[in-house]
Amino acid sequence: MKKLGILVILFFTLSGCKIALNGASIPAEMKTVNVAVFENNAPLVVPYLSSQFTEELKTRIRNQTRLSITTNDPQGVFSGNITGYSITPEAITDNQNPIAGANRLTISVNVKYTNNLNPKQSFEKSFERYKVFKLVGSIQSMEQGLIKDVTAQLTEDIFNAAFAQW
Repeated sequence: MKKLGILVILFFTLSGCKIALNGASIPAEMKTVNVAVFENNAPLVVPYLSSQFTEELKTRIRNQTRLSITTNDPQGVFSGNITGYSITPEAITDNQNPIAGANRLTISVNVKYTNNLNPKQSFEKSFERYKVFKLVGSIQSMEQGLIKDVTAQLTEDIFNAAFAQW
């Protein structure tokens, strides 16, 4: 019985907080966001990268928040562009786990987040992530999976910058 009482108190205490279990801190009054298409302005353009990145960010917001994606008077807006995409040879720097013939896929994005409810939480900044890989077969056969991995890292960083203010 004592445990039930503690659980009830804990429930009511936590229900008043605006911090979700995934670490997001979204004000209760925020209900909607818009994610504009991130244009690909990188010197090396991958045709599907713009749509894949934009959809990945929308999916992360849908899956990890209660927010609705809308174009009509959103309370938060994500916009920006893809500024860099490259595949470069990677020097072996880890003597414990050397990777011969390693490469690095790097994606950079510039993001502007506008919080229309609390402008102090708005930001404009660049994010960059990469993945080191060993080429097996052709780059074309691996590229889409590598892009998915890197965009997952980028969208996590963007999500945290916008919603995980500790």
